[in-house]
Amino acid sequence: MDPTTRPDAHRLPVRVYYEDTDFSGFVYHASYLRFMERGRTELLRDLAGDQSDLHRDADGLVFVVRRMEIDYLKPARMDDALTIVTATRELRGASMHLSQAVMRGEEALVRAEVVVACVRGGRAIRLPERLRQTLTPAGAPSADTNS
Repeated sequence: MDPTTRPDAHRLPVRVYYEDTDFSGFVYHASYLRFMERGRTELLRDLAGDQSDLHRDADGLVFVVRRMEIDYLKPARMDDALTIVTATRELRGASMHLSQAVMRGEEALVRAEVVVACVRGGRAIRLPERLRQTLTPAGAPSADTNS
């Protein structure tokens, strides 16, 4: 799924700094993971509030990355202005599938599919209904199975 075509996708501007690059002057691959983590965090913040509040109000609920598939398409360089695009793809019982892209203008540099599990005390738990309603985009599938 291409999150960049979704009108409900979250967009986070990010600037590439020296600390994000490797010795070649290109963005180090792990820096993209940090950029995308910020994108997921800001999506959640915009839709459901601060994660620390959610953690407190939901008795210790946290989100952990369960699976991530990444395609590195083109490199970014220091001072590039990027946009991290994040969209909910599917909600399941205890997880959500997100599509992400790191863009430089209209050009996709990185694409990722991410499955994030809802966890409390080290065990998967069902996404709270309030959060499920907030995160479900129009037309997105939502399953009642735990995964």
